[in-house]
Amino acid sequence: MTQAAAGGPDERVPGRWWTVRLDAVARDSAVVRVSCSRPACAEQRLPSAAAGRAAAVAHLKAHLRATPAPRAEAYCACRAEDCRTHLPDTGRPARAEPWRCGGPVVLAVLTDRAGRWWQAMECCARCAAATPGARTVATSRAPGPQTTARPAPAATGTGAGAPLFSDHRAAAGREVPAPRSVPARRRPPQAKIAQRVVPHDLRPVALRDELIELGDLFRAYQQREQPDLALLADLQERKARAFTTWADVTCDGALRWEARRAEQAAAATRLQHQQRTGGIAAGDGPAVTRLLTVPTQWEHARSVLAHVAAHTPLPGPEARLLVLMLTLRTAHTGTGNLVGQDLTALGLADPEDLIGKLTGCGWLTLPGTVDELLASRPENPTPITVPSLVPHEDGTGPFAFGRKTRPKLSGWARRVVTDKKLRKTRASAGTRLLALTLAAHTDASGCLGPDGRGIALDTLTTRVPVGPAELRDLTDRLTAADWLTDTHLTDTHLTGRLTERVLLLTCPLL
Repeated sequence: MTQAAAGGPDERVPGRWWTVRLDAVARDSAVVRVSCSRPACAEQRLPSAAAGRAAAVAHLKAHLRATPAPRAEAYCACRAEDCRTHLPDTGRPARAEPWRCGGPVVLAVLTDRAGRWWQAMECCARCAAATPGARTVATSRAPGPQTTARPAPAATGTGAGAPLFSDHRAAAGREVPAPRSVPARRRPPQAKIAQRVVPHDLRPVALRDELIELGDLFRAYQQREQPDLALLADLQERKARAFTTWADVTCDGALRWEARRAEQAAAATRLQHQQRTGGIAAGDGPAVTRLLTVPTQWEHARSVLAHVAAHTPLPGPEARLLVLMLTLRTAHTGTGNLVGQDLTALGLADPEDLIGKLTGCGWLTLPGTVDELLASRPENPTPITVPSLVPHEDGTGPFAFGRKTRPKLSGWARRVVTDKKLRKTRASAGTRLLALTLAAHTDASGCLGPDGRGIALDTLTTRVPVGPAELRDLTDRLTAADWLTDTHLTDTHLTGRLTERVLLLTCPLL
């Protein structure tokens, strides 16, 4: 038996092997990254997954066109990568028959079913046939070296001087029997979770066992006749922890992104379970159906508040409130429609002057005059443009939410600032802006701050541009309008909770 048949690479040249990958660039972003394992290939960034897949396939095809024909003297690239075909699983009994490479050397291509990576490898025809999903795109001109244990018979005739072998007997009037076929090797089933194969050699072993068990539990949950949201939330939390550890071990950014998605799914499922069972937190209190129902929408609402606090071109709470409402109206494409009633409902002292200043500094663009905007009605709205919110050439902008989320966020903010009791008391722009800020910074039961510990005054004064003395007055006004109760304002924090009347408008911190 040759050295190749014995299970280790012989003195021939190693087969070529390279991979083209498609990965997400950042969380909540459609931009993807295409990378190639060849050092000379530069990374590409594309605006969408579809464009990234097209670029990855084109990149691999370019490599295949430029790559020379498979070399007959090469040994299998997959063998050098320690694939299951060549190396038995640890702890399992040795194969009764060793794996033997054979046939001509070919160039095979295989891809992930989810479209996340593409590989090309130089291997023998037998290994290409044994690799699931592999497609042969080129074959060497000369067949690869024989790696069988016994040489083929030199002749099959029965004349004088013809050699005879024990397994190729020739007798007068009898044909030489065909060699026995080697039974196909049955590969062990692959363990999977979330359409990902759990590598058989993943370490630590406890992580691999956890991933396999989670995959089985998720498949068992899909077979349930009735949903169990508490159980599903527990599974998602376990998945988030396991995928985070998996990402730390393999340094795979896609696994870390999957872990964050599992965390969000666990939080949303837990909240849905609490609402269905009639509890806000730990089963206590009345059920609440919030205007923004998904935790990601709450995060988007807070991201808009933070963006406006850092990019408002004019000072004062009235300018901040107006910029916030216009930002929510134009956040997705940088353009939107506005009518006069949208401005008069904000309780601004002089909306005409503020609109004029915003257009004068270039932050806002109108097709006509400010008077025409204030006089416009719903049947004939005025188109407006905020140039700083128009997406870049690669399709990215300051916000990560999409076209369907924008009107939900805008509707939520409008419900807060036009609350009936705020309108009756003719609340100022600062009061309405504080109401928005507090609604986005409560826990599930309505207490201010994470776990009800209160909100730092630095955070409040950043979101609401007023001094500490005026902040106390705004807090008293919200208490009088049945927005706040049990408030306590110190030199560092504001504690209290929102009343049950406005809990549906809150965006809890998870």
